[in-house]
Amino acid sequence: MPTATKTKPKAPAPPPPPFKKQINPMDVHVGKQIRIARLAAGMSQEKLGDAIGLTFQQVQKYEKGTNRVSGSRLSQIAGVLNVPSVETFFAGGPGYPTNGGKKTDPFVYDMLASSDGLQMLKLWQKLSSKHRRAIIDLSNNIVSGP
Repeated sequence: MPTATKTKPKAPAPPPPPFKKQINPMDVHVGKQIRIARLAAGMSQEKLGDAIGLTFQQVQKYEKGTNRVSGSRLSQIAGVLNVPSVETFFAGGPGYPTNGGKKTDPFVYDMLASSDGLQMLKLWQKLSSKHRRAIIDLSNNIVSGP
């Protein structure tokens, strides 16, 4: 009488790797625009969050493009920051050209999205052309090194 051989059951296949959320370039662009508008309004992330019923951490995620902003939330943000149109947040973004079809260089948005860059721009407007030239020369010397 033949004996039945026991075989080990196969182990289940490992689960697929977790889906890694891809950050959409337009979400990053819209987030930078929110940050630029917030800084221009002189408002902290905490104050903006309070005004729209969110934590500053959620505002931070919106500004980084980590979390997508819904249309209704974007409309709320525009109202609080006195941005005339929600479309302003999309202007210049991927596939959304402005300036007669010309795209703005990304470094412009990066500079405006920083508090130092925005402060520099505000001060720049108050300088005479002689002082502007001196700052440009100084900056070139610093960047070029000794």
